[in-house]
Amino acid sequence: MTKEVDSRERAIVRTSIIGIAANVLLAVFKAAIGLMSNSIAIVMDAVNNISDAGSSLITIIGTKLAGREPDKKHPFGYGRIEYLSAMIISLIVLYAGITSLTESVKKIITPETPDYSTVSLIIVGAAVAVKIILGRYVKAVGKKVNSSSLINSGEDATLDSIISASTLVAAAIFLIFGISLEAWLGAIISLLIIKAGFEMLKETVSQILGERNDPNLAKSIKETVTSYPEVHGAYDLVLNNYGPESWNGSIHIEVPDTFSANQLDQLIRSIQEKVYLEHNVILTAIGVYSVNTKDKDIIDAQKHIREKVFAHPHILQMHGFYMDKANKTMRFDIVISFDAKDRKAVYKDILTEIQNEYPDYKLQIAMDTDFAEK
Repeated sequence: MTKEVDSRERAIVRTSIIGIAANVLLAVFKAAIGLMSNSIAIVMDAVNNISDAGSSLITIIGTKLAGREPDKKHPFGYGRIEYLSAMIISLIVLYAGITSLTESVKKIITPETPDYSTVSLIIVGAAVAVKIILGRYVKAVGKKVNSSSLINSGEDATLDSIISASTLVAAAIFLIFGISLEAWLGAIISLLIIKAGFEMLKETVSQILGERNDPNLAKSIKETVTSYPEVHGAYDLVLNNYGPESWNGSIHIEVPDTFSANQLDQLIRSIQEKVYLEHNVILTAIGVYSVNTKDKDIIDAQKHIREKVFAHPHILQMHGFYMDKANKTMRFDIVISFDAKDRKAVYKDILTEIQNEYPDYKLQIAMDTDFAEK
């Protein structure tokens, strides 16, 4: 385990422990106040604090399990467990919202008169302040260490502060006008919690399914690779995420056609080391495109063909061009945007146009994808 990974794990565990302690204390106070004042909203708020403590415990367990070393069964490690723990927290938020909605509806049907005291309202007000501070702190740490579980826990704490604040509003209305609206407010807040739970779950499932390359990370990696003067271009970057801060990938580079196998080997090893040190990304494979550098006619032909290709709409890149006069072959890749109505139709039009202009050549034109396309 690297120092960065160890520091990240300790930050997550420390923050989660703070969350557990705060939520348990709040739950005890709220449960006592809710039972004394006959307030279902405050009692359900206390139950919600217990679920938050459980969420923090799940975060700790998930982080510890995710930090296990790779083994024969899981050679890419256990980092994705963090996404599963974030999904469980999302489900807990959903459950808390549904439970709260159910109890609120019951109280709407069979209302009970609450009995608020000054002490209870002061404690609930203090709980609101604590939850706001806790939510911001947990979410900020979550963003800093890239932990979906902590971010979700922070969002949940913020929602809890809204719930607690709603009980204060309901109490104020009851004390001033004698109208009990806490069940109705509870129902409205419950719907907001359910909505937030669905959004958290949707985001976490998207991460588990696999999302596009992070555009900023992809750009910085390509800049690192092309910082070598021997590299004429970097393309086809594919990044596979195996948990927060855990990336493996592959890339293609364009190099002069005069390079020897020994030169390529040294260059590739150097690129892999530099990308890992600067971006913490393991490039498991680096493919090679050879670039014509000796024949001026071929270089001119490449410029001409590039103009033809980019005259078509939705073309993002053309790379890997190589023309072999002796064997009458020509090869290159084109990247067509997902914005194109029919990517295959664009590809066929280009293929036909180039083939008509170079009828004696065997074309090897591949339709490629930019996995970081915005």
